[in-house]
Amino acid sequence: MIKATAKKVYIALIFIFLYAPIGTLMVLSFNASRTRAKWGGPTLKWYAALFENREIMQALWNTLLIALVSSLTAVVIGTVACIAIQGMSRRGRAVFMGITNIPMLNADIVTGISLMLLFISLGLKFGLGTILLAHITFNIPYVILSIMPRMKQLNPNTYEAALDLGASPIRAFFQVVFPDILPGILSGFLMAFTMSLDDFIITHFTKGAGVDTLSTKIYTEVKKGIKPEMYALSTLIFAAVLLLLLLVNKAPREKSEKTNKTGGI
Repeated sequence: MIKATAKKVYIALIFIFLYAPIGTLMVLSFNASRTRAKWGGPTLKWYAALFENREIMQALWNTLLIALVSSLTAVVIGTVACIAIQGMSRRGRAVFMGITNIPMLNADIVTGISLMLLFISLGLKFGLGTILLAHITFNIPYVILSIMPRMKQLNPNTYEAALDLGASPIRAFFQVVFPDILPGILSGFLMAFTMSLDDFIITHFTKGAGVDTLSTKIYTEVKKGIKPEMYALSTLIFAAVLLLLLLVNKAPREKSEKTNKTGGI
């Protein structure tokens, strides 16, 4: 009895430490007072002020655009890389996978400085383009890591059978291989999108003057003093992520229930 109670208390403490700061932030986003020490009543004026702030809205647009484009590009490059790696010998595959894992183990500040020096040596103008190239670069290893387990589970005979039946290599890939690796591609896309959305250090070193993403904009605003609009922005981001997680987890559950009902019939 005591052991079971201790487990419940332990789990409760974990959830409190994890979500109490987020709960506090959400409550403050509805506080009419600008000071955190005083409750001035419920209000939505900080949300209205957030959408009227052009700088924050531009940073949000930059963030979403970079995350979407870099994730899609990384998925295409990562998928092609997985196909090439899967066709290598066992030793070559191990070498290339080891090389691919290095950027994920490397410190973000080292990656950021390295990319900054590379862009300077190439004479590239810092801005959205350099941020996009940087995000594609560090997203590719995560995509490969998500897709490769699916590639290893493939039966190569099915692809060869499709070729023997007259399908072109491209058609055989999209009709035989692609459906099997699609879950890995989707998880790689979500991973890349999340990493791009959350990145600060690499973006900080590769962005140009006057160009901001949400992470760099919030960092700049915090140095001036935290505005209530930042509470509203953080609350909306948390709500969007929570909604996305619910939708992602709901689809497999509904599919499983439908499969069970069909099997029962």
